Amino acid sequence: MNKVWLIPLAAITIPYAAFAKDIYISPHGSDNNSGTLSSPLKTIMAAQKKASEGDTVYIRGGTYHPDNSNITQHQGLRAIVNNITKNKIKYINYPGERPVFDFSKVKPVNYRVTAFLIRGDHNVFKGFDVVGVQVTITDKRTQSEAFMVKKGDYNRFENLAIHDGMGIGWYLTEGKNNEVINVDAYNNRGLNEYSDGNVDGFGIHPRDASSTGNIIRSCRAWFNSDDGFDLIHAQAAVTIEKSWAFYNGYSKKFKALADGNGFKAGGYGRNGSAIPSVIPTHTIRFNLSVGNRAAGFYANHQIGGQKWLNNTAIGNHSANYNMLSTKSDNLTDVPGYGHYMRNNLGFKGHKEVINLGDENSNDLSYNYFDLPVTVSAADFVSLDETQLMKSRQSDGSLPHIKYANLKTGSDLIDAGTYAGYKYHGASPDLGAFESK
Repeated sequence: MNKVWLIPLAAITIPYAAFAKDIYISPHGSDNNSGTLSSPLKTIMAAQKKASEGDTVYIRGGTYHPDNSNITQHQGLRAIVNNITKNKIKYINYPGERPVFDFSKVKPVNYRVTAFLIRGDHNVFKGFDVVGVQVTITDKRTQSEAFMVKKGDYNRFENLAIHDGMGIGWYLTEGKNNEVINVDAYNNRGLNEYSDGNVDGFGIHPRDASSTGNIIRSCRAWFNSDDGFDLIHAQAAVTIEKSWAFYNGYSKKFKALADGNGFKAGGYGRNGSAIPSVIPTHTIRFNLSVGNRAAGFYANHQIGGQKWLNNTAIGNHSANYNMLSTKSDNLTDVPGYGHYMRNNLGFKGHKEVINLGDENSNDLSYNYFDLPVTVSAADFVSLDETQLMKSRQSDGSLPHIKYANLKTGSDLIDAGTYAGYKYHGASPDLGAFESK
């Protein structure tokens, strides 16, 4: 007699990916369509409505022109266009095509614009441009954002370009383990002096200690009216690595606008306000900062220090490195203390290193300012800054450049010390680029 085995349905686990489907949107589509390749939708929000965990939304090439009718929600001062609330969905460009979302027609009166609000988890955003994000508030300090992460965890933002708008490129207030990889934010400036000072390329400001693990990697920020990368008020540690900041604080015609630091790492306002019970230590490593209006690398009144490893700063207007700290009263500035600095390199700053305490209050060694080395133009293969804006590689990676690479025979090669990362030769080189 043959036995029939009955398996309870509850015991069968089928991954959501087994039922994943593809959904398509196009500038020429309609939200009344089915969402197939031949009958595409028109908006991200219509695609999200149809999508489930594991699905992929393919964004066809061309330019999308949302307007005020596409605002889906108002939250406080913000008018939100794309309100991403579902989990585990990919929003990616159709292969071989580069879509553009132009938000220049989204102009709600007396609201900040948020083009993409991310509240879902484990989503992917890849392969498209966001341009023209507007500021409409003219008489008070304000801002808008292209991407804002608020309670979104484990999301990935990759190969995006956020440019020629009035809003912050990528902005986080709450959420953990988000990755921002190969993203450019450039030519973004406020409407006037009330918003110029808020428009950073990347603003990473976790408001609570649980928002850990956020990382910015291989990104670029240039010609943003405020800072390239800004971590002010961050209450959880952030890592920024292998990223470039240049010409921030200026218009494209080099008119001075706002602060213009390349990498602003930390600080709590220096106003006597409450500080986190545990001060986070951010990690800033293998980054390049060039020609910014203020400092290349700035500790920004941080209480305690940060980790600064293998960074290169060239030609920054106020200083290449400004390590200013603040006492625990969050009121009194003092020379930088608690900093851990290894293998950092600078050249041709208005000043090189300012507001840094001595080796008794910091852990300093094997940096260009405490080694018996002299840095000159002869140490570099190239100082041609036009290379910094070269197009990315086909996979979205940073362009191969010779700028700030060390020339064979330079005494900066092998002048560093092991700091936990791979290197070539006898010892690590100074700066962001390891010679081979």
